[in-house]
Amino acid sequence: MKKILGDIRVLDLTHVVFGPWCTKMLADFGAEVIKIEPPWGALDRIPERGPMYGGASAAFQYLNLNKKGMAIDLKNPKGVSIFKELVKISDVVVENFSPGTMKRLGLGYEDLKQVKPDIIYASLSGFGQTGPYSPRPSYAPIAEAMSGHTRETGDRVDPDGPPIAMAGAMGDVAPGTMAAMSIIAAIRHRDRTGNGQVIDVAQLDCMVAYNYSNITEYLLSGKNETERRKEREELEKKMGPSSQSFGGIMKTKDGWIHLAGIRAKGLDALRQKMSVKELDNETWRKYLENMTRDETVNFFVELGLPVAPILYSSEATKDPHVIARDMIKEVQHPKLGKIKVMNFPIKLSENTAEVLSAAPLLGQHNKEILVKYLGYTEDQVTPLLKEGVIAADRMS
Repeated sequence: MKKILGDIRVLDLTHVVFGPWCTKMLADFGAEVIKIEPPWGALDRIPERGPMYGGASAAFQYLNLNKKGMAIDLKNPKGVSIFKELVKISDVVVENFSPGTMKRLGLGYEDLKQVKPDIIYASLSGFGQTGPYSPRPSYAPIAEAMSGHTRETGDRVDPDGPPIAMAGAMGDVAPGTMAAMSIIAAIRHRDRTGNGQVIDVAQLDCMVAYNYSNITEYLLSGKNETERRKEREELEKKMGPSSQSFGGIMKTKDGWIHLAGIRAKGLDALRQKMSVKELDNETWRKYLENMTRDETVNFFVELGLPVAPILYSSEATKDPHVIARDMIKEVQHPKLGKIKVMNFPIKLSENTAEVLSAAPLLGQHNKEILVKYLGYTEDQVTPLLKEGVIAADRMS
């Protein structure tokens, strides 16, 4: 069965997390994503910390699933020429270099538009292609800090304490998801009108949008976080705590749980179970203090309250529900053999996205793409390798 994006080819010039997350989503939906790295390999092949697996970081092995790999020197005129030949037969170019880098290489939107008039050109950066901060480098924590997330995460622990960094590189993966959605929208626009376009995705813009609740409340009220916190505290003194203040993170006999006590029916069932008229965190915590993590989870599940064990990542991959939802798959890697990886998380009844192949080795598909797509002969490919125009892992 043909995949939703099975007729789309994407040239992926991205690295680290923000860009590769975006292009992986397109690849999972069936787009042919050609990851183009410099001859020495993408920055994210080498882990910031921790071991390498099959010659690359764990993040690289996940973020580049389902992609083909080429290694081209884009500072070499022959490399630029090869890239432009690829643009002629592609639909989308995605890059996350510092603003202006692609233009200096002669590969900006206006340059590539001359090669392929309807090309869709997505530029991903920390602060966007315009504005006073545009030239600044950025990573996930920068966007998280400037959009209010880091301060708010700390405030939830202690309003008078320090800011706390978000876990999970949300400043990368959240904007990367928005970038993928915008590329698909641009493909729809091109299909209707025949026109390509530039897509300017800034991490900061996206993270501001993801901080919708706090920012919208400020815009509507004109009151800053401290003022709104005092207002809520005063309201709780008059009205009592809201149902949303019941629960939270709780230590059990052998671990931790998180309870979201915000279902009236479940709270009524808990009052009845405990034979109390009013609930407070101290009372129910004492009631459950001798239960294990799993016993506590089952207790609240039976009452109909949203609850979860707090798991390590290693535990999450073994959870029976995660396994039943087909979230862990096996693929074949050229160096590592059969490996387990995370599958695409969304289930579609038709043409669902899925993980089918491992991340490519450096330049793994050079010959295939040059010969099959661009009409090169094998005799033409060999000199390019010797001259350093292209590069490849020894196993490629």
